Amino acid sequence: MGASETRRQIVDAADRLFYEQGFEATSLADIARDVGLSRGNFYYHFRTKDEILDAVIAQRVANTRAMLKAWDAESPTGRIRSFVHILIVNRAKIMAYGCPVGTLCNELAKLDHAAKDDATLLFALFRAWLSRQFAALGRKADADALALHVLMRSQGVATLATAFRDEDFIRREVADVEAWLRAQCPAKSRPASRQPA
Repeated sequence: MGASETRRQIVDAADRLFYEQGFEATSLADIARDVGLSRGNFYYHFRTKDEILDAVIAQRVANTRAMLKAWDAESPTGRIRSFVHILIVNRAKIMAYGCPVGTLCNELAKLDHAAKDDATLLFALFRAWLSRQFAALGRKADADALALHVLMRSQGVATLATAFRDEDFIRREVADVEAWLRAQCPAKSRPASRQPA
């Protein structure tokens, strides 16, 4: 296995463990054990947990940009619906561990960690992207407010889904957001109904 592949595996393992266990509760030994590396080999790639955190955040930003890019072929309303449907697509993980973006931002903020602003870039990325979709729908004046509303709803749903582990609640709330979205869009831009996942 090459050094770049080993580094990728370390970042993937750290990303999953930070999500499932939390950043603070995950040790370098946990990550090394998950990847199957000795501590010596591990330190060849990363010297500190903060270095790994920086790599995890960078990878999440890159993956998020790629996901949003993959929705380019859809209409603006279709793209927003795809964003909201993340709640259904990832419902099992969300009910078990919460939103990966929200939980990391909350934990780093409580720790007053130096990387807390970097983690917030993920929300900023979603906010700017959603705002562009609403602007494309003719809602330029209040596009940012609408983007924040969608982010607020998705974070609220994720938080309560983790607390109550109620899949039906997620589906009801996604349907409600879709109804709200239809009310914000001109009739010509309304999306066709999507079958439940």
